Amino acid sequence: MFKLSNVVMLIKNYWQVFLLEGVKYTLILSAIAVIFGAIIGSLLAFGRLSKFRVLRWFCEAYTEVIRGTPLLLQLYLFVLVCPNLFSGLFHLSQFTWIAVSLCFNSGAYVSEIIRSGIQSVDKGQTEAARSLGM
Repeated sequence: MFKLSNVVMLIKNYWQVFLLEGVKYTLILSAIAVIFGAIIGSLLAFGRLSKFRVLRWFCEAYTEVIRGTPLLLQLYLFVLVCPNLFSGLFHLSQFTWIAVSLCFNSGAYVSEIIRSGIQSVDKGQTEAARSLGM
């Protein structure tokens, strides 16, 4: 039978274990995803704006595939499939595979933000900035 006092006792006795550990891992994973996602996203955005067709095609395909699949599916692939495929090459922890998955996902979204920001600048503004030496 459900009793509110049991729930209160459970939270009172174990809140440090569940809540604080969860918050710690969430903040660490968020910081890693933002930092490395910005780096990956910048490289992808410049790749999509490149004159080389193969590089532009690869960056566009990566961005569309990652943005087109759910994050939960990507986490499943990186946590369950990749360690088995690359067991001879990489001996990474589950936390590392999760961080890699979040970085790749974040990079795809950041690349679209950077690319659209660069392309939104009017050609006249670009020419004016260049004439001023920027």
